[in-house]
Amino acid sequence: MRRKLTSTLAAVSMIGTAAFAEPQAGISTAITDIAAGADRHDWARVRDAFADTVTTDYTSLWGGDPVTQPADELVAGWSAFLPGFDATHHMVTNHTITSLSDTSAMAQADFTATHRLDKDLWVLGGRYDYILEKSDDRWVVTAMTMTALWETGDRGLLTLAGQRAAEAN
Repeated sequence: MRRKLTSTLAAVSMIGTAAFAEPQAGISTAITDIAAGADRHDWARVRDAFADTVTTDYTSLWGGDPVTQPADELVAGWSAFLPGFDATHHMVTNHTITSLSDTSAMAQADFTATHRLDKDLWVLGGRYDYILEKSDDRWVVTAMTMTALWETGDRGLLTLAGQRAAEAN
């Protein structure tokens, strides 16, 4: 009896782990595709990580209000200035699922975003909070809030990168 109970508990524990592993991998993939896709200028990869409509909140950095817009517009905006940098590196780590159901999830991650233009850098660090939904067989981001905790370097590089990207097109 004791052996059967121990085996049953072990099986339940493994099933629970496997059941959690699938959404965790899918959520981490969506989070990673946004950052890595942006750094590689793989805009289709970035777009696929979002729902058709997405809310972004960068008020901790720029002020203003959160913006809800079609994901195509969000990605078009990023593709208009990020290629103007010589390099960007968005390292998004410590992916943590804070809420999970069959169809929705919330997650957090820490980030460091490095932007290089010529010999100058603008580096930003903080946390992202994500809201995701299950769409068909994958997780997509419906909302993303960036909380800037620190920065160093020249924030003005963003304007210069936008000008460089516009001149290149």
